[in-house]
Amino acid sequence: MSLNAHLETLKKKHHDMSEAIEAAQRSPATDGLELTDMKKQKMRLKEEITRLSA
Repeated sequence: MSLNAHLETLKKKHHDMSEAIEAAQRSPATDGLELTDMKKQKMRLKEEITRLSA
């Protein structure tokens, strides 16, 4: 997989995670720990995107 394709995949996962977090925040049944884990995953994706883009 080329670097550009990998970056695009990471960006899509980051976008999908953002949408999942927003949906989870609107749901009263969402566990706080689950939401925290989702946010950490999103942050790791962002860090990897930034690292590979530099």
